[in-house]
Amino acid sequence: MQTTRGTSLSDDNNEATTRRAEGSAGSPRPRRVGVLVLVALAALALDVVSKVVVVATLQDHEPIELLGGLLTLRETRNSGAAFSIGTGYTIIFTVIACGVVVAILRTARNLRSLPWAICLGLLLGGAIGNLIDRLLRAPGPLKGHVVDWIELPHWPVFNLADSAIVCGGVLAVILAARGLQLDGTRMSDADEAEDEPQAKDEPQVADEGGSKAEVREPAPTSESKAETSETSETSETSENGAADAADTAEPQEVPADKPEEKQS
Repeated sequence: MQTTRGTSLSDDNNEATTRRAEGSAGSPRPRRVGVLVLVALAALALDVVSKVVVVATLQDHEPIELLGGLLTLRETRNSGAAFSIGTGYTIIFTVIACGVVVAILRTARNLRSLPWAICLGLLLGGAIGNLIDRLLRAPGPLKGHVVDWIELPHWPVFNLADSAIVCGGVLAVILAARGLQLDGTRMSDADEAEDEPQAKDEPQVADEGGSKAEVREPAPTSESKAETSETSETSETSENGAADAADTAEPQEVPADKPEEKQS
């Protein structure tokens, strides 16, 4: 019984591990590096092309107002981070951007989740887009100012790279809150898989169909009942015989000799 229980629990752990590592079709989850690269290239291409067009058409020109002033196209230069945050720390933000790119590329080796691939692709494309400006634009390498050109009411001027970074960050928070991991599994699945073996009191074994069946002791048959009754009768007879033998073996009292009469 103990061997069967240990085998059943180990099988459950192995099945839970395999189920987390495999997809719904039963095969290993495919890597999503290709999706990450495509999303990053798309975000990067849109950012670079838009900046080239803006510099060529809006530099030293009046801003263009669209949608009744709701959207304004204005070419500006930003020495800080996204949305003109932290101006004057250009070198620091350049180093941080390089670190972000390296971290995303290293994380991509274990990437098997499609939502996370899109998220990291947006972050990677946006980070590289602004990094190119800091490396290639004036006033010099590592100190270049980023081209911003999208302006909304009561909002700092930004570009498409900033938008990709913000969208990727929001998506990362949502995925983390839902417990979705980079390999496509969920935190709740891992917790349930660890709790399942502890919650089972009855040992289980796998039948031929693969389903689990509880191990129960066989019900007593008529033959076993008869053997039990015979055994009990035999034991009773033995006990009675032993009691009779003990009574027979008890010593009998020997009458004491009468004293001889004195001769007169």
